[in-house]
Amino acid sequence: MPPLIEFRSVCKFYQMGDTEVRAADHISLSIDEGEFVAIVGKSGSGKSTCMNIIGCLDVPSSGTYLLDGRDVGHMDKNELAVIRNEKLGFIFQQYNLLPRLSLLDNVAVPLMYAGFSRRERREIARRMLETVGLGDKLGNLPSQLSGGQQQRVSIARALANNPSVILADEPTGALDSKTGREVLALLHKLHDDGNTIVLITHDNSIAATAERIIRLEDGHVVYDGPAHTADAGIHEGGAGS
Repeated sequence: MPPLIEFRSVCKFYQMGDTEVRAADHISLSIDEGEFVAIVGKSGSGKSTCMNIIGCLDVPSSGTYLLDGRDVGHMDKNELAVIRNEKLGFIFQQYNLLPRLSLLDNVAVPLMYAGFSRRERREIARRMLETVGLGDKLGNLPSQLSGGQQQRVSIARALANNPSVILADEPTGALDSKTGREVLALLHKLHDDGNTIVLITHDNSIAATAERIIRLEDGHVVYDGPAHTADAGIHEGGAGS
């Protein structure tokens, strides 16, 4: 079976004045269906660039990106939007919930773009909110929830379209340590249920909870392997180490 995510010598270069910034410099990697992978690195390492490419929010300057066997690296904006809605579920640090919509309607938003009927949207959204333990708060507004509960809503929204990949960008970054551990536990439960999780983080202690680590420095992969080895670099601990 081919990888779910595959980079073949992917580059992303930016021009800043007279300086060329090599945010991703000939990165090759693959992630199989059902893996829990942390992409980790300090600010400027290239991890956000990789996240944007994996999430079809950006395209490579050169090289090939295959998502579930499809070459998405040369698609236009409309094609990328369709792929994002079909294949990817996003969990962001700041939740990105719509403040005037109920939790049920927030979770149903991606289903509307996918063409589900109103009845189907509400039923799926209800089921997803029950999955994350918020089945009793369907009519609440985001402002009526704690940060951890809002992140659970964003996880429910990410699950709504049954995506091939759940892409979590610093999902515990805005949470206290106890709530962060609860959110990570939920991500691990989703992984145990068969979901593919790609976690983007600068925090070694968060990365250490994954099965596999891809560590980036200056746009290059410097480690790709099991989380719990000395070479993974997580023994140092602490954010940004």
